[in-house]
Amino acid sequence: MAIFKELTDFFQHVGATDVAHTSKTYLAHAIGVYNDLKQWGSSEELARAGMFHSIYGTERFQKFKLDLERRCDVRALIGERAEWLAWLNCAMTRDEYDACIESLIEDTSAPLCVVDRFSGERIELTPQDFDDLGTIHLCDWLEQVGRSQDWNYRRHIYEYLANRLGGVALAAFHEVYGERV
Repeated sequence: MAIFKELTDFFQHVGATDVAHTSKTYLAHAIGVYNDLKQWGSSEELARAGMFHSIYGTERFQKFKLDLERRCDVRALIGERAEWLAWLNCAMTRDEYDACIESLIEDTSAPLCVVDRFSGERIELTPQDFDDLGTIHLCDWLEQVGRSQDWNYRRHIYEYLANRLGGVALAAFHEVYGERV
């Protein structure tokens, strides 16, 4: 498995280090998500997925998009499951993800799914993949919301994820949102 320096070198090699991202560079944000996940007690696998959480671009972040044909390179660098989780975060449509969460709020037995924005395919997730994706998604937002000042953007979704995940994720949500909760 690659050492941390190899992960940051990859960002440099593909031209993603100095891309602007919420008053930081894209690489600084990615490292911030990695470090926050490690502070949350996450596994190295989950932290690596968090670092690469938007490597293929997301619906909202389009300033850098590694070609999907490079998925095998990312997989070789961070591991199969970490790449899968990072890809899910990039591929999922936010509206469908939010609809899934809204369904869970109404019915805790609702299917755990996302829709792939690249293919339109609906992807059913295991509870572990859903929670790991939620952890990455929440941590990504908490790392940047203070800089973006977009406190109400999908707030109930992030609050749901924080409550679902509990523990350090919930504490981090309350710490970041503070009086805004």
